[in-house]
Amino acid sequence: MSLKSLPELLTLEQLIEDGGDLLKASVACTVAADSQQFPVYLLTMGSSDPAAPALGFFGGIHGLERIGTQVLLSFLQSLVARSRWDHGLHHLLQSVRLVFMPLVNPGGMWQATRCNPQGVDLMRNSPVQASERVPFLLGGQRATPMLPWYRGAFGAPMEAESRAVCEVVERELLPRQFSLSLDCHSGFGLRDRIWFPHAHTRTPIAHLPEIAALEELFTASYPHHNYTFEPQSLQYRTHGDLWDHLYLRFERGGARSGEAEGHDRVFLPLTLEMGSWLWVKKNPRQLFSRLGAFNPTAAHRLQRVLRSHLVWFEFLMRAANAHARWLPDAPARLHQRKRALARWYGLGAAA
Repeated sequence: MSLKSLPELLTLEQLIEDGGDLLKASVACTVAADSQQFPVYLLTMGSSDPAAPALGFFGGIHGLERIGTQVLLSFLQSLVARSRWDHGLHHLLQSVRLVFMPLVNPGGMWQATRCNPQGVDLMRNSPVQASERVPFLLGGQRATPMLPWYRGAFGAPMEAESRAVCEVVERELLPRQFSLSLDCHSGFGLRDRIWFPHAHTRTPIAHLPEIAALEELFTASYPHHNYTFEPQSLQYRTHGDLWDHLYLRFERGGARSGEAEGHDRVFLPLTLEMGSWLWVKKNPRQLFSRLGAFNPTAAHRLQRVLRSHLVWFEFLMRAANAHARWLPDAPARLHQRKRALARWYGLGAAA
């Protein structure tokens, strides 16, 4: 590749070099686009103890949403720089495992498309079928890759990039007593949102009380934050959501069966959906650019976005490390569930 071909990938490879012993890098899969081969990198750092809590960061699943990859690269740059002097960070990493896949869809980013080079929308690519009505096209379709939100052919295996994400999550996150994931996207609404499953149904996830407790903890710690927490199904439902697929696999694997040291395991998959409509509102000319609807184009606005999510990322690291101190016990789970059902699903205490 030329030096100007895919700057996010070049930045990531430079970070791997700069990180030295801090980062362990491997290639989760390789994808082809326009006669070139692109690696999908997996980076890990922190504790190697399989009993340690883990936090996974994912970005670049949609090639048009470069800002998702860029915010994770900015965070990684901060971690690498701080590792040279920050004893507190080193102490934290002794207890927590961090997993990064900052650029899941390099072929789509190279071609400036939402989908991967095969025309498949990776966030519609899992076998999960919505149990409720989904929006036309937006909810996922199998008719043709010539239309957006193509899921892939019926019965076809998942795309290499989707499989790589699933394999990493199933190996690095799901077996642990406690794990979190954050998938970084852009393109919806005027506010930044933290979405959680489900996307295929309005039915709440089993770990709704833990989601509610995490939101309550963040709001108490940072009362002036600008995020809207909500289930994705509150906005729209889709077929094939990757995180629904992984959460359902987690549930089937005994999440609440008491397998892990006599306690329930917890996996909380979250999505950061950055509100790109605000960027367009401030600069309507962005709509005339393919990338403009999904990414801040003004330099000062880009800098603001790159730094604005660092508090949230840091909070997730510390919350994962201290999960035993805030996860609700049985009575608190009942309270949190009632609160969450009333807030996000419009259901009263009887539900």
